[in-house]
Amino acid sequence: MRAVRRFAVCTAVSLAVGTWGPPVASGESEPPTTPIPAPEDPGQPPASMPTTAPGPVVADAGTMVGIVRLLPNTVPTDSIVQDPDFQKKLPKQAVAEFGMGRAIAQANSTAFFAHERATAEASPFGAALFGKAPQTPGSVVQTALPDHPQPTTEGLQPPPSPADQVVHPSAMTGSAQARWDEQLGPCVQPIADARMSLGGVSAVNALPSTAGDDALQRLGGLLDGKAPTTDGRGSLLHVPDAIQAHSTVRLADVPGQHGKAVQATSSMQVAGVRLFAGTPQEVRIDVVSAPRLTATATGDPGTSTVDYQAPVLRVSRGGRVLGTLDAANRQLDVPNVLDLGVLRLSAGELKKDVVGTEVRAGSELFDLQVLRGHPIGVPTSLVQVSFGEQVARASAPQGGVVCGGSAAPGPAPAAPPAAGPARQVTEPLALTSGAYYAVPLFWTGTGLLVLGSILVAALPRRRRP
Repeated sequence: MRAVRRFAVCTAVSLAVGTWGPPVASGESEPPTTPIPAPEDPGQPPASMPTTAPGPVVADAGTMVGIVRLLPNTVPTDSIVQDPDFQKKLPKQAVAEFGMGRAIAQANSTAFFAHERATAEASPFGAALFGKAPQTPGSVVQTALPDHPQPTTEGLQPPPSPADQVVHPSAMTGSAQARWDEQLGPCVQPIADARMSLGGVSAVNALPSTAGDDALQRLGGLLDGKAPTTDGRGSLLHVPDAIQAHSTVRLADVPGQHGKAVQATSSMQVAGVRLFAGTPQEVRIDVVSAPRLTATATGDPGTSTVDYQAPVLRVSRGGRVLGTLDAANRQLDVPNVLDLGVLRLSAGELKKDVVGTEVRAGSELFDLQVLRGHPIGVPTSLVQVSFGEQVARASAPQGGVVCGGSAAPGPAPAAPPAAGPARQVTEPLALTSGAYYAVPLFWTGTGLLVLGSILVAALPRRRRP
């Protein structure tokens, strides 16, 4: 009888818990949505709000002084698509990549967060190992909103990293400016602008060699195998003069069109490059004409354009001109007298595409590859240096961007929450993924509670002496 009474009490408690539990919403009701989080400061604009500015406007421009790739085209590319046939079609990557002098400018009127409408970033370098690129510190960044009438300019000194053994830039200065008006949106000049200046660069003091051949790694003494220095001695590539990478996104007038075009421009300024500086095999690459890439989107695919000022490079050694790289002559091989390797110089080729109202393009100043001499040991170059990589993309609405308050008004922006006690009234938060399974979870817990009551009632109770 005692066990029966204990079982009845435990069962009654379990049923009471099940009856007084939270009500379960019916399948027809929709879960509440999560409201946009309110800022702590009542005067601060919310993290995201609809824009009334003309648009949509999407554009970006990127300029990279140089990228050093060790053993390029040797590492398979990972993909979330678990299909061996698809992965075989993906291009292979380098074992390691080290970039220097990056300037990026972006504009996006469709961004969810208000501070992502315009962004500008200037960073000294970046690195990737086996296709994985960790985030590197030491950059100058501006985002809008809020609007920034003046750019931020800082001298940069990145922390020590593995890239120091491959690339050594000096006297680095970064500048970033991001603008976006709360009423006019992108109708400001410029929308985004980023500059990265370097006093000089030295890169690659040893080559990778799977055979462990010291003569091949140092190219017969032309490379010293140590970390690059400012004077460039013992380095494969040395830029003695200042370099500047510049990327900008702005609006531009279009002849015969009321609306403005969205324009993304990438440019680079460099006087010349030295290969094997300070040795009898020194090769000079003088930049006669610097590259400039501009993508202009008018909102009409027929009038959107890509303007590319192709570079002209003069290659010489010992005062003798070996050749000229330009749009008509894109490749030049410079054999090494020690027969340990061949330098292959390739002028960058313009690649462009127009998809709807979006125009995009990419190019390079030149590619430098160090190939094995005789015999050829691997089916790829030992080192590839891409100098002056540029990309530009721009998209504009049909008819262009109409400024001056004549654009069609969009939805009104959400009003900021009031200060004081009224801010404490908030909408219910959205349910988590587990809440959509409230019925099975609730009754499973109730069933376990009943089962525990049965076990407690069934077990014999020991009497105290």
